[in-house]
Amino acid sequence: MIFKQKQLYRVLIFILVSSFCFFSKTTTAFGARERQIIVFRPEVVDIQQDDVFSRLQIVSERRLRLINARTARLTEAQMVRLQQDPRVLRIDPDVEIFALPRQNLCDRYPWLPWCSQPTPTPTAEPTPIPTSTPTPTVTPIPTSTPTPTVTPTATPTPVSESQPIPWGVARINADDAWAVASGSAVKVAILDTGIDIDHPDLDDNLKGCLNFISGRSCDDDNGHGTHVAGIIAAEDNSFGVVGVAPRAWLYALKVLDKRGSGYLSDLIEALDWAVSQKMAVVNMSLGTSIDVTSFREAVARVSQAGIVQVAAAGNSGPTAGSVNYPAKYPEVIAVAAIDAADQVPSWSSRGTEVDLAAPGVAIYSTYLRGGYQTLSGTSMSAPHVTGVVALRLENHRDESPSQVKEILKNSVDLLPFDSTLVGAGLVNGYQAVVAH
Repeated sequence: MIFKQKQLYRVLIFILVSSFCFFSKTTTAFGARERQIIVFRPEVVDIQQDDVFSRLQIVSERRLRLINARTARLTEAQMVRLQQDPRVLRIDPDVEIFALPRQNLCDRYPWLPWCSQPTPTPTAEPTPIPTSTPTPTVTPIPTSTPTPTVTPTATPTPVSESQPIPWGVARINADDAWAVASGSAVKVAILDTGIDIDHPDLDDNLKGCLNFISGRSCDDDNGHGTHVAGIIAAEDNSFGVVGVAPRAWLYALKVLDKRGSGYLSDLIEALDWAVSQKMAVVNMSLGTSIDVTSFREAVARVSQAGIVQVAAAGNSGPTAGSVNYPAKYPEVIAVAAIDAADQVPSWSSRGTEVDLAAPGVAIYSTYLRGGYQTLSGTSMSAPHVTGVVALRLENHRDESPSQVKEILKNSVDLLPFDSTLVGAGLVNGYQAVVAH
């Protein structure tokens, strides 16, 4: 009898513990807090925003002055209460932004025929399948670049034999533009994984470095941002590589972590800094498949501030209509990829939003620990265009973002592909610099 009583007690204790665990988990699920961007009406000032959050016991994580918003982790109940407050304009999801992709077939099997062959023009525009951005490793077929017939007005900057001009820089005729402009003192903000702050091919051009993810170092712990920086403005010295605009001023705005991911709020805060510090051009070799109103508004306000924005179209091809955000927004210059044979890789995103094409396959550039690496993707294409923008703005600093975009689109090398693949054509650095 005593044994049976002990068994009964054990069963009852088990039921009680199990019930407690169940209800604890259920409560956690119902009270789960999701990252949100709370946008207030334009007339609602800081002290009023404080009152809104205080009443609902919401902890504000950061302020996004560019769009009069704050970020916080909200329960479902808090979401409902906020939506009922007339001072709140809307609540947007704080979505993830990516630079580095998940592995796809072309990463694992680059010898597959469709990984290096051009893809025919799509005949329909199906709904895009949201994907993260892959980094293909296709090996290009080198081709020579014809020398422009226009005689430069000065002797081009010499390049050492130990510092070869990367094929992408040569293909867009950036080296011919150095006789006229080198991007000198043009402020370029790179929103990415940071920059290797001690890299000998970048350190003289690096003028600022901030971390918008945390209060920790803005140094690159991934490699993506350093690679992008070298394409834009690796220094013209006696070693390594040389960038499109070798005298541009670089500002590393770290919005992505070592995994190559971050949140929209980090990006918006960095854009706000770019506006306040009067950057000339912003490079965003990152993206998301999700259209968020806060993102759209932030990009529009950066453009209104006179800052040119360049973004990677994405590596979600060959699906039609697969351009990512922010490249999909009209204020941004959306850049697709070509290889050294002027072919469009299958993974380059397609869509009517594509503005330009630029080299994006097997691009050799700066990397972590003072090194160099070959990477592929539209993440590499966008900085070629950003560098050309810096070249243009050196002597035309009062031009608006829309004017710069049109000048670049009107000075391209034409390519035999539909505009959904390459936009107006291949960006031409020299022609963009000398255009009137």
